[in-house]
Amino acid sequence: MSMTKITHALFSLSLAVVAASVARAQSAASTPNNTGPYHVSQTFHVEGEGGWDYLTVDPEHKLLYVPRSSHTMVLDAATGKTVADIPGQKRNHGVAIAPSAGRGFITDGQDGSVTVFDLKTYAVLGKVKAADDADGVIYDAASGKVLVACGDAGVVVPISADVDLKTGKADAAVDLGGKPEFLAADGQGKAFINLEDKDQIAVVDTKTMKVVSKWPVSPGGLPVGMAMDTAHRRLFIGCRKPQKLIVMNADDGKVIADLPIGAGVDATKFAGGDAFASCGDGTLAVARETAPGKFEIVQTVQTLRGARTMGIDPSTRTIYLPTAEFGPPVEGQRRPPAKPGTFMVVVVSPSGK
Repeated sequence: MSMTKITHALFSLSLAVVAASVARAQSAASTPNNTGPYHVSQTFHVEGEGGWDYLTVDPEHKLLYVPRSSHTMVLDAATGKTVADIPGQKRNHGVAIAPSAGRGFITDGQDGSVTVFDLKTYAVLGKVKAADDADGVIYDAASGKVLVACGDAGVVVPISADVDLKTGKADAAVDLGGKPEFLAADGQGKAFINLEDKDQIAVVDTKTMKVVSKWPVSPGGLPVGMAMDTAHRRLFIGCRKPQKLIVMNADDGKVIADLPIGAGVDATKFAGGDAFASCGDGTLAVARETAPGKFEIVQTVQTLRGARTMGIDPSTRTIYLPTAEFGPPVEGQRRPPAKPGTFMVVVVSPSGK
């Protein structure tokens, strides 16, 4: 064999070894493993009627706000017991709390409205019209606005936390040029919003309520989950097609890392140096910066099928994932139906807690 052929063979062998090593590393990162920094510590069997979407944690009062289609349950975060139940929605999605105003805000996708309630009494105070498919919602302390992502309308709607519910209305909608899903704010005047149909992040100046930038999430696609490390200016974006957790610089949109995650991601969160991606296939990916500028999946926690969204208590890094038991698939439905009376919240805690 000639020296050229030998060199070519050795080069090809080296490439094969590298490819196999990468494949093994990705496989190990995505294999569910409950022996690591986090574990499933308990499960709250809540039951009750209705579906679910986003779960919001009130870390100060240790409460969980859980939208259940036509009503929103308020649970004790330590026991899972029902504290209150807020009625009057049609197809709710998410809850934002504005402690300074003493109010909570529940999005309703069916009538494009936001239900406003009292944080102490849980009494419904009124409704504010937003736009079609009111979905993801957060409170931005920098602007004093509740920001409502309205998917079908392609806008984000700002609502003053202290809006006069007798005469007040939402502020003018911000046209995003795409379908928003979820969002995060940096507390300094910027909001970052997934545009799931454009594979982009829209950056909104929350002082002027104008879109100031749009950044691609490639090599990710179909971005749905959004969280932020505000101290280090990092965005954590959960993508479905392909299945990736994108780590992005929040100042210039540069992609720092793209990490493998499970199927059906719907939420990402950040707390205590760790980023999380909850996936409908029953996995929770845990990502961490293991060296300056280098991010890795350090654990994939096995949760339960359907546990695609989550809330987190940043003070304890305790994660709450809503799901249920499911029946067989039904033709024409995107997800199999949940069995009546089986709704639950899976609790994931740091190891040792």
